[in-house]
Amino acid sequence: MLMYRSEFTLLFSILIIVSTTLATSKVTVDGVGYDNATEIIEINRLTAFVDEAADYVKDNGKEKALQQFNNRSGSFVRGELYIFAYDFNGTNLAHPIRPELVGHDQRGLLDINDVAVVRNELALAKRGGGVLYLVFQNPVHEDREELKLIYLKKVDDSLWLGSGTYLSNISASFDQEERDELVAFVEEAVQFAHEKGRELALKAFSDPKGNFIRDGLYIFAYDYNGLTLAHPYQPELIGTSRIDTKDPNGIQINQQAIDAARLGNGFFYFIYPDPTKNMTPTLKLSYVADVDGTWYLGSGIYSKSEQ
Repeated sequence: MLMYRSEFTLLFSILIIVSTTLATSKVTVDGVGYDNATEIIEINRLTAFVDEAADYVKDNGKEKALQQFNNRSGSFVRGELYIFAYDFNGTNLAHPIRPELVGHDQRGLLDINDVAVVRNELALAKRGGGVLYLVFQNPVHEDREELKLIYLKKVDDSLWLGSGTYLSNISASFDQEERDELVAFVEEAVQFAHEKGRELALKAFSDPKGNFIRDGLYIFAYDYNGLTLAHPYQPELIGTSRIDTKDPNGIQINQQAIDAARLGNGFFYFIYPDPTKNMTPTLKLSYVADVDGTWYLGSGIYSKSEQ
C-alpha cells in the first residue's frame, strides 16, 4: 500500500507520463484549462488493447479467449497492461495477475480507499464501457497499490473486458480518518435535508459561509438528470445540467456519482479543481449518498502534499 500522501497536479502527471514532444490538446474542467496529453496517448493505447481483446473473443470464442486472458505469460499481458474479464453478475472470469479472483463474485471487492472496484466497473460496463480510476496492485512495481486509469468495454450481454495504465506518480492513498469524516459529513447533510426539506437544505448547502463548509469540505447536490442543485464555490453552475461533465481523462464525473447514489451511496475518484489551491486540478475522492430517490448529495477530499 502507499503509506504516504503527496499532492501532484494533473499537469505534472502529464509531463511525467507523456513526452513533451507529443502533440497535446487543451481541456477545460469548469473553466480551468490545461494541456491533456494523457487522454490522447493513454486512452488510445488502452482502447486499442481492449478492442484487440474483444476482437480476439469474437474470432476465437469465449472459452479460448478466457484461457488466453488468464495466462500471465500469454499474449494479453504486456508489461503493466493485461486484460481482465467479468460477467454482468460481478463474477470474475479472467485475471492473470490475481488468479484467486477468478470464478468468484467480486462485487464486494474494495480498494485501499474503500472504493467498490467491481461495483463501479460493473455500472460503467452496463452502459457499454468507458473510463474510470481505481487503485490496484501494479505488477511492475512489486504489486504496490497505485492509481490506475481503467478502460472497460462490453463485448456482449454476458461479458465485459477491461485493462488499465498506472498513474504511478499520483498519490492515491487517502487517510482512513479523513474518509470516515467525509462519510459522516455527507450523511449529516442527508439527515439535514430530511429534517429541513429540499428548499431550505439547498440554500444552506449553497452558502459559502454556512455550516456545511468545514476544513475544505463542502456539499454539492444534483438530481438524477445531472442538474446542479447546490454548489457553494461555483454558484454559476446551479440550474445547469452537468450530466456530460468529464474530467481531463474523460471520466464521466456526474454519471459516476449517479451510479453510486442510485445504489444508496459510494466512493469514486476524479480530477477536479481544488478551491483551496487556486482551483488547481487535483485527484479527488468523493462520497455521494441518495436523499429521496430524486436527488443526491456529495462531498470529497483532495490528495494533499506529504506532511
